[in-house]
Amino acid sequence: MSKENLIFGGLMAAGLAVLGAYYVSTLPATAASHSEADGPGPNLEITVAGEANGTIVIDLLPDVAPAHVEQITTLAAEGAYDNVVFHRVIEGFMAQTGDVEFGVIGGDARMAGRGGSDRPDLPAEFSDIPYERGIVGMARAQNPNSANSQFFIMFAEAPFLNGQYTVVGRVIEGMDVVDAIKRGNQAANGVVADSPDVMTSVRVTE
Repeated sequence: MSKENLIFGGLMAAGLAVLGAYYVSTLPATAASHSEADGPGPNLEITVAGEANGTIVIDLLPDVAPAHVEQITTLAAEGAYDNVVFHRVIEGFMAQTGDVEFGVIGGDARMAGRGGSDRPDLPAEFSDIPYERGIVGMARAQNPNSANSQFFIMFAEAPFLNGQYTVVGRVIEGMDVVDAIKRGNQAANGVVADSPDVMTSVRVTE
């Protein structure tokens, strides 16, 4: 993978950092709660430890983003997401994880957010699903066709992301766990420098 494609430090450094700062400054005091029924697709069951403790269940959307869902489920089945940290978390915006190259506990924390898997980057599968609380999207670099393994979970709606990042699922259980994930340094674009929360296990269930 080329350095150009390692920047969701690129999603943040090139775009979401600025937009995220703007969005946080204009966020309403209370965000709508998120509750969704389970759909027909597979679920991603994530066990989280740290300041947040518990299980997050994501209903994946293979009818919306088949290639991205296949990539995520394959990596999860291989155990690649186990012990991967939430390396960038912005209050009122989103929590990002999934760097299976540099984001694993015991890895080089300074590089977290710049890596991906050994699988190919994916062509975008944009949809008309809006970025609302609990929506899960794929992180990418400036190139729209550069998503690989990293994903983010929304704390609140962010309309400026609509049609720009591939939606892969929605949280159907455990938004209280998502809400408790350790926040990063706002001045550093949400980077969690010390003791980030971690996905201790990620499993695919039906």
